[in-house]
Amino acid sequence: MGIFGPVPAASSRSCPPPSETTRLAPSPTGALHLGNARTFLVNWALARRGGWHVVYRVEDLDSPRTKPGILEEITDTLRWLGIDWDEGPLVQTADLGPCVGAARDLARAGLIYPCALTRREIAAAASAPQEGAGESVFPAALRPPIEPRSFSDTGTNWRFVVPDDEVRFVDTFAGPQRHRPGEQIGDFVVWTRRGEPSYQLAVTVDDHRQGVTRVVRGDDLLPSAARQILLRRALGIERDPVYTHLPLVLGPDGRRLAKRHGDTRLTHYRHGLGVPAERVIGLLARWCGVTERREPLSAAEFAVGLALARMPRDPVVCRPEDQEWLCNGS
Repeated sequence: MGIFGPVPAASSRSCPPPSETTRLAPSPTGALHLGNARTFLVNWALARRGGWHVVYRVEDLDSPRTKPGILEEITDTLRWLGIDWDEGPLVQTADLGPCVGAARDLARAGLIYPCALTRREIAAAASAPQEGAGESVFPAALRPPIEPRSFSDTGTNWRFVVPDDEVRFVDTFAGPQRHRPGEQIGDFVVWTRRGEPSYQLAVTVDDHRQGVTRVVRGDDLLPSAARQILLRRALGIERDPVYTHLPLVLGPDGRRLAKRHGDTRLTHYRHGLGVPAERVIGLLARWCGVTERREPLSAAEFAVGLALARMPRDPVVCRPEDQEWLCNGS
């Protein structure tokens, strides 16, 4: 029997729960930009088309970077776009008890261990850095003897014993996936010295306890899906979510859309330039293959026209002409 049992039924519902559940999971570290909006809108549209239950979950574990008032701003922006949800907002840090319990059981099973090594020490022992993250692969040679341990939630990082296995799954958009986390990252952190779970553990635990069966997000998180699948196996969670990983939105230079490409925050368009939500959605619709040309659309119209089969397989590039149409209608 696994560490976790089956997902309990939600007693507050007056009717049987839907067969599928997804989550909108922003992080309150900054305002939503066009890339975020595209992912959230596609997620919401798939949910409303498919009759999925939508959980609004705030992933606020990165507390040093959380900005005051940003949650209210994000919530208001989502509503402005026409995106709604059935449950939440559920704030991740409001209840870390299940994560503590999971870490305690993983430690007792000998599947995690404390590690006080610095990044410099790890990098010195690693053969190569992890691409794009500035983090070194944690070599198995640095792993201490595997044995049952007593978990302490403060003072040190705890790492997951990553098996030398290939993780395979089929993504509904990105297609068949094969990942080897042991080679890509090694023993990754599941509990931080700040006394909080890492992203990987928190997402795994919260997706399970909230009954999430559909995950829609950017394809930069495909490696994370493999790590979360390993954690689900270690915790005895039998069913993996159905994953849909979408290509990122890039700037004209081919790099991920960011401040260096100008102000693409939705609040900038909305409040600074007076751009209506329908115009933002119209641009996103063009990027998603919903329409052949840029034209204002509502969220409901976007949902009706969305088809994953028509979405571009390559990353979307936000070009100057997109910005010109969005801001000036030409």
